Amino acid sequence: MLRERVERVLAEVHDAWGMIRVLEVDDYRFLEFGDAIEQSCVFTADPSWLEYDYTRAMLIGALCHPQPDSALFLGLGAGTLTQACLRFLPVEDVECIELRPAVPHLAHEYLGLDDDPRLYIRVGDALELLDTAESADLIFVDLYTDFGPAPAHLAWGFLENCQKRLSPGGWLIINQWADDHGKPLGAALLRGLYHRHYWELPVKEGNVILMVPADLDQHLDLAGLSARAEALAPRLGYSLQSLIGAIRPAT
Repeated sequence: MLRERVERVLAEVHDAWGMIRVLEVDDYRFLEFGDAIEQSCVFTADPSWLEYDYTRAMLIGALCHPQPDSALFLGLGAGTLTQACLRFLPVEDVECIELRPAVPHLAHEYLGLDDDPRLYIRVGDALELLDTAESADLIFVDLYTDFGPAPAHLAWGFLENCQKRLSPGGWLIINQWADDHGKPLGAALLRGLYHRHYWELPVKEGNVILMVPADLDQHLDLAGLSARAEALAPRLGYSLQSLIGAIRPAT
């Protein structure tokens, strides 16, 4: 007999941007914005576990760098990807910029975000605070509202500045929506901005993860990426190889 799923509301906050809710269902907790718009999923037994393919694909983007020391997250959510990077990558300096003050609080209280000394969280608008962030080996852009991608996902100047904040050899990883043809939203803008010099990883949730190098002389070492993912698999508890096989040049 199938057991009925019991949903519990653990927290609900209303701020200037709307509602934020934390729900618990069995062994998982969910961060939701607005009217049941799921932002993040946390496996309570292991908050660094990446449940969804799009978060695993973003971790693959991080593995493009052979030895990252620093990372910048634009958008925190529940912090699962941040926790995964702190646990599985050799990063020592991690900064996160989050728009909504309640999100870090809820992540710490309900979603298992550790108070790691390597992690520094700033509250504010990423569009305004990006210029004051330190350069980083990895920059993650995951800025979503109740209605979908934030305007920054299609803002030429902002996306250009993200690439400029990369350290030499660094990688910019963008969680972008896909259009009806499976291409990233704003594909024409992205092709022009990054001179078609980036890689795409489509995932089943309807997103396309973009992996953008710091400059045109830098290329994706697919063999090295695959080897790093294979070595990490026993610690992750899952393989990334099927997702790596879906990586394609910019379309």
